[in-house]
Amino acid sequence: MFQATGPARSPKPLPHPLSLCSPLAQSFSLKAQVKEMCTACQKTVYPMERLVADKFVFHNACFCCKHCHTKLSLGSYAALHGEFYCKPHFQQLFKSKGNYDEGFGRKQHKELWVHKEVESGTKSA
Repeated sequence: MFQATGPARSPKPLPHPLSLCSPLAQSFSLKAQVKEMCTACQKTVYPMERLVADKFVFHNACFCCKHCHTKLSLGSYAALHGEFYCKPHFQQLFKSKGNYDEGFGRKQHKELWVHKEVESGTKSA
């Protein structure tokens, strides 16, 4: 009924799924070695206390308004140039100068162009 058609082969043992050669094991070992650091305090952030806002990692307690240091949540913040504010202070700082740059302590973007034009001698009146 059953006939052997060739030499008998013994089955090859499968590699252990977590052997050091397997890509799965390498990805686990790399993830285990990478420690995320809090953007605010520069200390290690563990998964239970991890909060990510605009691709920045924080401890829950470290995610605070730059102006008043009120604790922020993902639904109650506004960000500009990697700095985080509560919504009331974000609006207040914007309204104080009428633009995002001066209100938040930066030079206006148009002033950067004026300096470049003066240096190159192409200023037009």
